[in-house]
Amino acid sequence: MSGFDFFDYRNNELFCEQVKVKEIIEEVKTPTYIYSKNSILSHFAEIRDAFAEASPLICFSVKSNSNLSICRMLSDAGSGFDVVSGGELYRALKTGTGPDKIVFAGVGKTSEEITYALENNIFMFNVESQAELSNINRVANGLNKTARVALRINPDVDPNTHVKTTTGKKENKFGMDFVIAEQVIKNIANYKNIDLKGIHVHIGSPIYEPEPYVLVLEKVNEFLQKALDVKDKQKIEYINIGGGYCISYTGENVKRPSDFAAEIIPLVKKIGCKLIMEPGRFIVGNAGILVSKVIYTKTSTAGKKYIICDAAMNDLVRPSLYDAFHRTWPVNTEIPMPEVEIPGEGKDMGNGLEFVDIAGPVCESSDVLAKGRWFPGVKEGDLIAIFSTGAYGSTMSSNYNSRPRACEILVDGDNFSTLRKRETYEDLVVNEEEFLN
Repeated sequence: MSGFDFFDYRNNELFCEQVKVKEIIEEVKTPTYIYSKNSILSHFAEIRDAFAEASPLICFSVKSNSNLSICRMLSDAGSGFDVVSGGELYRALKTGTGPDKIVFAGVGKTSEEITYALENNIFMFNVESQAELSNINRVANGLNKTARVALRINPDVDPNTHVKTTTGKKENKFGMDFVIAEQVIKNIANYKNIDLKGIHVHIGSPIYEPEPYVLVLEKVNEFLQKALDVKDKQKIEYINIGGGYCISYTGENVKRPSDFAAEIIPLVKKIGCKLIMEPGRFIVGNAGILVSKVIYTKTSTAGKKYIICDAAMNDLVRPSLYDAFHRTWPVNTEIPMPEVEIPGEGKDMGNGLEFVDIAGPVCESSDVLAKGRWFPGVKEGDLIAIFSTGAYGSTMSSNYNSRPRACEILVDGDNFSTLRKRETYEDLVVNEEEFLN
């Protein structure tokens, strides 16, 4: 299974590394996120090694998976962090990583968040507007500090990904266009408490081909040649190319970091800046699964069959929010999972497969985790694994319908441990009870 190298079926049972998934669930119940430590570390090493020629500062995208233990693991492996809120900054600092390896992005940084970041001496802000730059300058002046910044440019490049995860087109809210960025650079001396250190571009995720990065970097290079004089060029030390590197959700082979690096590194050298990267999905996406239990099966008079499971859109919102495809298969089954499964393709090849929707118990019609799938017959109590959920899974979960959030488990070889305990009903009301009249 492409990309799922630390999850495999042996004698009809799903393993994570050397541990049976069923044995984990017997102890911790469902729904549960299970991560492979060695998958995470191998993916981090792969992207680090692919870009080693450029000696990048790799800043793991905390929004993709903000679990404190996973962030600590990556910090220990040498990663910095890309944060987009005060809360994510708090998590990054809790790992013990140096603030000189933290970059802060996001279009709506508050004065309180800016103050928090400056007081902790983070490496750099990715600035997304003139208004934000002015506010950072004001806050820094009040603290008698100088804020290091990169200007986030919106290059109006289509990365050919989902409309809701595209961030570098002119209609998106992120960054500033080239005209405004040039104006800011020309007037940077007016910002007395700002040190302009770099240029930042992030155009979306997941991106399956190097070409969008190439187009962006060519545009940035042309812009810098036009906008900067010799003195300014000496100030622009860093080019931050964001993240967005694809993973396989279907089992198909996809481009690897080395394929992207082969196209990106020559252009970074041409620009003449040090490289910063913000990968997230590539490192953790295929390192995690969500395990759910079948509650009921039902068939309508029209013949539509549903598998109702105890995981829902509050646990994994990507299918509802993005129409995202996640491979889904029973944890224990005599029918092998296909090596490749393409959304909307496939037919019943016999062997006990049924055409089903796999849905959760949340009171929304959109609470469907896998729609229109040929799936082995299952019964109440059987376990189902939803693959490729290590990124934007638990980190996007909620308490909608007053559902406690799932626990998170890490497997390391033949051992597993809890990274986040399952919430209780008491947890749901802990911040409300004192106000109850």
